[in-house]
Amino acid sequence: MKRILVTGGLGFIGSHTVVELQNEGFEVVIIDDLSNTTISVLDSIIEITGKKPEYHNIDLRIKKDVVQFFDTNKVDGIIHFAAFKAVGESVQNPLDYYENNIGSLVYILQEMRDRKLDNFIFSSSCTVYGQADELPITENAPVKKAESPYGNSKQIGEEIIQESCKAHQLNAIALRYFNPIGAHESIKIGELPLGVPQNLIPFVTQTAAGIRKELSVFGDDYPTVDGTAVRDYIHVVDLAKAHIAALQRLINKNNKQNFEFFNVGTGTGSSVLEVIKAFEKASGKALNYKIVGRREGDITAAYADTTIANRELNWKTEKNLDEALAAAWKWQQQQ
Repeated sequence: MKRILVTGGLGFIGSHTVVELQNEGFEVVIIDDLSNTTISVLDSIIEITGKKPEYHNIDLRIKKDVVQFFDTNKVDGIIHFAAFKAVGESVQNPLDYYENNIGSLVYILQEMRDRKLDNFIFSSSCTVYGQADELPITENAPVKKAESPYGNSKQIGEEIIQESCKAHQLNAIALRYFNPIGAHESIKIGELPLGVPQNLIPFVTQTAAGIRKELSVFGDDYPTVDGTAVRDYIHVVDLAKAHIAALQRLINKNNKQNFEFFNVGTGTGSSVLEVIKAFEKASGKALNYKIVGRREGDITAAYADTTIANRELNWKTEKNLDEALAAAWKWQQQQ
């Protein structure tokens, strides 16, 4: 049984990936400092899978604690989620983002190098493309100057991994996510932002639940079908399964280069107003929203060309937008 470390394993995407790993027979070790989640997620993972993953509360910014963990734990692969992830917040606190997102990555890669460990999956983002010149976005699209410190931390992270793979014979895959939404079908885990949500869907569900007074739609003057920004919304369970496929590719030595990257999305773009209408249909709730000015750092449109990921990872999405929104609403109603 392969033993896999999942950093940030109690977060939104991390917890769903832990569930899929355990369902596939992997032994899972979680590191999470609970900075953006709660320990109750661990109980929910156990309820869903019937297995208890090993858990360590470690702040990966503290090098001696990282070293101590690897001194006492042998792992066969690492999936690295642990990072701050809000674009707006990163503009306000760039140094915190660089310390956390870059520092922790470097410390883990140093331990992999020193202990001859292998098989590294990196949680990257479609933000590395900025506003792409062509849609859908392929892996051949140029990486543009980042619009935010968060986006820049993902670009720098990929560069660090690529250079480490070249120098130290590591094998790694970066998954460039588009927009993960939804919740597990058990409705025991889902997206639970602490404080005011930074992403569209939890703000939608909290508005429908009466927690937020209204939803702000940032701009209706984009050159899109209805003037609102377009994104590629992927069900979090489909995204979690992409990590399993990427991990197995490395473990089975099917990778074609020691550093690879793949777009992980649905291939379909949906505008903010289309998402609102789809949510109203899925939930039966009318949503209170207003159009406001554009938000700094937002791009017009981004959706994936998933051809390469579909072929190379033998993976494709199985769930649609309506299913994801219905699951997100069921999750919200349980909170």
